[in-house]
Amino acid sequence: MEFIFNTSTTERRGAIKENGKTIEFFTERLGEHQVVGSIYKGRVTDVLPGMDAAFIDIGRERNGFLHKSELISFQRAAREEQRKKNISSFIKEGQEMIVQVTKEEFGTKGVRLTEQVSLPGKYTVYMPDGGYIGISKRMSSEAVREKWREKVKHLLKEEEGLILRTSAETVPEHVIAEDIDYLRKDWENILKQAKNKKTPSVIYENKGMMERLLHDYSIDDIDRIVVDNVADVQFLKRLFRFEEKDVKKIEWYRGTENIFHAEQVEKELEKALQPKVWLKNGGFLFIEKTEALTVIDVNTGRFTGKDDVAETIFKTNMEAAKEIAYQLRLRNISGIILIDFIDMKRMEHQKEVVAYLEKELAKDRTRTTIKEMSSLGLVEVTRKKVRKSLAETYLTTCMTCGGTGKILSVEALMHKLERMIHEYRQVEHEALVFHIPKRLFHWLHEERQDMLAKWRERYPFALFFQSSEEIETIHLRYMGEKENAKKWVETRH
Repeated sequence: MEFIFNTSTTERRGAIKENGKTIEFFTERLGEHQVVGSIYKGRVTDVLPGMDAAFIDIGRERNGFLHKSELISFQRAAREEQRKKNISSFIKEGQEMIVQVTKEEFGTKGVRLTEQVSLPGKYTVYMPDGGYIGISKRMSSEAVREKWREKVKHLLKEEEGLILRTSAETVPEHVIAEDIDYLRKDWENILKQAKNKKTPSVIYENKGMMERLLHDYSIDDIDRIVVDNVADVQFLKRLFRFEEKDVKKIEWYRGTENIFHAEQVEKELEKALQPKVWLKNGGFLFIEKTEALTVIDVNTGRFTGKDDVAETIFKTNMEAAKEIAYQLRLRNISGIILIDFIDMKRMEHQKEVVAYLEKELAKDRTRTTIKEMSSLGLVEVTRKKVRKSLAETYLTTCMTCGGTGKILSVEALMHKLERMIHEYRQVEHEALVFHIPKRLFHWLHEERQDMLAKWRERYPFALFFQSSEEIETIHLRYMGEKENAKKWVETRH
């Protein structure tokens, strides 16, 4: 498994590859950075006994919500005390405290908070005030779990707590001790920073998409991590610092070509935004998102087969089942998905196709449920929504075609232009001229002047833009002297 991270420009992107094939895409934009796991120094603004909760000012637009059960003092109290006392007995208005985000903002609601901080490591999750030991239930036996419970007891101090991951089962005890020690030192550094920071403020910020992905997957399952941003390379090396074999998996990409192009990811991303997907045998899928659900239509296309018609249809549906499971994960399609397989007369064929689809969907980390095939050849699948789909991230309704098709959103175009500019950062020219869509030109100069200013400050050359209503693509038109670039643009307006 390979992880590719394109984080050197404003839009941060990630991709996971298996056997050379991209299986998942991730995008994070300015303002969309998830804060779950981040730690803040906050102040209690309101204590609400009726709700057994408090609101904490952590320096964000909305105050965070902290329930009584998330307070360390409440967790350490006797059962009788917990039952009788309301939140006012455990927390006071104006009190300063260190809290961690457990749930993102949603609608008008602020983030959910806990005082019970947890720091994830490779083999453990360290809780400075946890007070208990949890062992992964996925370990091979109860005897192994109990053995590990006894081993880690003497590795913890006072009120410390720990969760031991499944991957720790076959690891030597000294490696677990090192993992805990590194996390303990991280926590000590966080506390030192907190003393020197005003209230409210962030004292530990997660790395968003990158940190989330690397905690979801075991580093032992990853063969290679390629990153184009030196700051993120340093973060990763620190994350995996106590095992040299893990650090060696990290590569700093220094090429001028965008890393997604160099790693053959960009083409797959562009294909994943298209509604038609060709199957190897000549059939195809057509994927269409409606307001209520996603419809996937299976077609035989150019596939006629050498056997009878029933066998041709069955083979097409089997290949389609595998590709559909892959596309749901790749495009991150969620909600209700209705699959219209080609009608099969034989009951055994219908059951085999559904069973194969179920088997392929089991590879997906996101939870899916699947219903039996209807008499019309329809299969209903539901997939949990974890984040935006690729289409929601990159596409917008086309005003020209009245909503019947899709084009890249102006924000996606801006980030694409930035990546193109970044590829020329080492050229020795005074100026570059880009030909861009008119809607992008107006948006940059009217809505995103901050981005233009950022580019002009970051790159050594002057930037000029020529626009046109007839195009939806971006092209580099000229590189050279600044005066000539000005003349080039003026003569072509």
